[in-house]
Amino acid sequence: MAFFCLARTGKWTLISRLNSWNSIYMSKVVVQSFGISLDGFAAGPDQDLANPLGTTGPEIMEWFFPTKTFIEQHGGEGGETGVDNDFAAQSMSGKGAWILGRNMFSPIRGPWPDDSWKGWWGDEPPYHVPTFVLTHHARDPIEMKGGTTFHFVTDGIHSALGQAKVAAGDLDVRIGGGPTTVRQYLKARLIDELHLVLRPVILGKGEPLFAGVDLRELGYTVEKWVAGERAIHLFVKKES
Repeated sequence: MAFFCLARTGKWTLISRLNSWNSIYMSKVVVQSFGISLDGFAAGPDQDLANPLGTTGPEIMEWFFPTKTFIEQHGGEGGETGVDNDFAAQSMSGKGAWILGRNMFSPIRGPWPDDSWKGWWGDEPPYHVPTFVLTHHARDPIEMKGGTTFHFVTDGIHSALGQAKVAAGDLDVRIGGGPTTVRQYLKARLIDELHLVLRPVILGKGEPLFAGVDLRELGYTVEKWVAGERAIHLFVKKES
């Protein structure tokens, strides 16, 4: 299968194939700490270099920015603890791989002009594990400080997930977004659990998370909800 290409030596023994295959069924595919507005938008309009979440997108993440987790990720000290921070911290632990859409990695559209763009996060991105970027345009992997390596996948969501599961082993694979990427995996019923963070804001326009998605028909149900300091945490699970 295609996802066996991640073997470090380039050659797989029978044992390593079986171990990788088994690990696929032991890990979960999750979406966590994914902000959404009251009117259903998960990103604002007009993404560019100055507005990675779109012009109004930061409003849906204002629950996250004051937390200890976020501040420490960016080299600071202090920050708020509490329900919001607890969920933010949980969402960053226990992950063996991430999957990102092209727009989550870059504001650049079309073919890569060169290799200078390496993400929004500086020299040390917050992932610290193999991270697979969906794109139509090939590019060599990028190794960053702290254990993150960006792999660029040009043959679709299933290939990216297969590679991510092998890389993750027994740990979970997190779909980091953006909304289009989450929708694609939802429609394919490949996401096991979603942790959505509902902010009491109205964006009016942007990227809707559930456009064309019938969660009930796909077999997803709300398992629980928890009130945080600045948002409501909703936990959605796929029925077996």
